[in-house]
Amino acid sequence: MSEDACVSEPDLSRQLLESHRTLASELVAGLAERGYDDLRPGHAAVFLHVDRRSGTRLTELARRARMTKQGMMLVVDDLESRGYVRRAPDPDDSRAKVVKLTAHGRRAAGETRRTVQAIETRTRRALGDRRYEALREALDAIVSSTGHPT
Repeated sequence: MSEDACVSEPDLSRQLLESHRTLASELVAGLAERGYDDLRPGHAAVFLHVDRRSGTRLTELARRARMTKQGMMLVVDDLESRGYVRRAPDPDDSRAKVVKLTAHGRRAAGETRRTVQAIETRTRRALGDRRYEALREALDAIVSSTGHPT
């Protein structure tokens, strides 16, 4: 590859960032259309991983979402201040708390799931099944190959 070709092509990290921004924008727009214009893409980490009825410990939410505990705590704090979640005593361990959805949060979680599913369906349709699955496998391989914990 010539030096000029390297300069004109975006690097992989730029392409991944632009893809992320595109999908995040679709999520924000989809949620706004459904009446949730105060939600951000990062909130999906809670809505997609919390046990809707019993709640989930923050450390488990972080593990499921592949986030740090500190990062998840910030997301939960924000959602709690907006009335989507509350912290409640863990019935299995009185020293611990679980993150539970409020009624408003349960509705938002359902809409988030539907919006994410619509985005994934559209993306699969645009790429075709083979390319979609190859993309997911390649992204998993990139994450796995770094050796960095999420």
